[in-house]
This record gives sequence, structure tokens and C-alpha cells, in this order.
Amino acid sequence: MMRSRFDEQLATLNNELTQMGAMCEEAIAAASKALAMGDVKLTEKVLSLDEEINRMERMIETLCLKLLLQQQPVAGDLRQISAALKMITDMERIGTQAADIAEIITFLDGRTGEECGYIRFMAEAASQMVTESIDAFVKQDALLADTAIERDDEVDRLFLQVKASLIQLIAENPKDGGYALDLLMIAKYFERIGDHAVNIAEWVLFSMTGVHKGETG
Repeated sequence: MMRSRFDEQLATLNNELTQMGAMCEEAIAAASKALAMGDVKLTEKVLSLDEEINRMERMIETLCLKLLLQQQPVAGDLRQISAALKMITDMERIGTQAADIAEIITFLDGRTGEECGYIRFMAEAASQMVTESIDAFVKQDALLADTAIERDDEVDRLFLQVKASLIQLIAENPKDGGYALDLLMIAKYFERIGDHAVNIAEWVLFSMTGVHKGETG
């Protein structure tokens, strides 16, 4: 009886994590769209999602602590719960970084990021990493977690292309220096979102194997 109750709560934990991950994806998508369209109104949606993500982090943290204190988790359960606690920290940071991107967009005076198309590709790749890492946790799919980790190279490569493109933009239009720096900061936040997705994927692998990638070697 106790075990079936515990399994129900673990299923709830998975559902809440999936929902929090979906909100992170939505925040990234809204920030990307706001940048592509130069739409400041869309940034309000990102800020509101960030608040909701923060609320979910507190709720999931409480659920994890209840599972640890009220039940008798075996080793595999402990790994899953401790991984979830680590993952929500990274998801909260993803929400914050999407909000940081939204804030910068409000300073662009209606200009879009289309003068540096690589940013859009960065946003898509980073969002894909977040999706894959959360799905990997729910499905307990090591291959999907590895795919998310490997995709980080693509995000890093795109960041270098963004930098090169913006250096060229400044060379051709020195008066656009401020705009280029704003776009560079936005690209940096997308890169960080990718890094957090890698962290999530690594915790997924830990929940399955008991070994954290950062500790091997």
C-alpha cells in the first residue's frame, strides 16, 4: 500500500517536472518570437512565465522533500528524487535567463534580431535541448539525454557565428555598437540555457546509473 502511494507521488513528480519543462520551452519560444518581431508586448508573457516557473520550483521542491521524509525510498528512488531537486534549479535558471532576454528586448526600440539570423537558430537548438533533457527524465531514456548533451556543441558553434556576425555589423555600422552588444548578450543567455539543459541531462543519467558525469574521470 505504501509503495503504491509512493509510486503515485513519483508519477505526480514526473508530471509536475514535465509541466515546468514545458513552461521553460514556452518562455524561450516567447522570448525568441519577441526578438524576431521586435514585439515588446510579448516580453510580458515571458516575465509572467518566469514567475510561474519560480512558483513551480518551490512546489516541486516541497513534493520532493515530502517523498524523502514520509516514504521509505530505495536507492533508485533516492537518485530520482535528488536528480529532480537538482533539475528544478536548472529549470528555474532557464526561466530567469528567458526573462533576462525579454528585458534586453525592451531596450532594442522595436528593432529585431533578424540582422543576426544565427540567434534564431541558437534559440531553436537551446529549446530543443531543454525538451530532450526533460523527456529523457520522464522516459528514463539515456540515449535522449546523450542527444541533448551532444547538441550543446551546435549551440556553442552558433554562438561563435553570432559573435563573428556582430563584429562585422559593428565594422560596417559603428553607430550600431549598442544594438550589437545587446544582441550578443541575448546570444550569451541562449548559450547559458543550453548549458543548463546539459546539466539537466547529466542529472537524468545520474538518476539512472548512480554516476554523475562531472564526477567521472
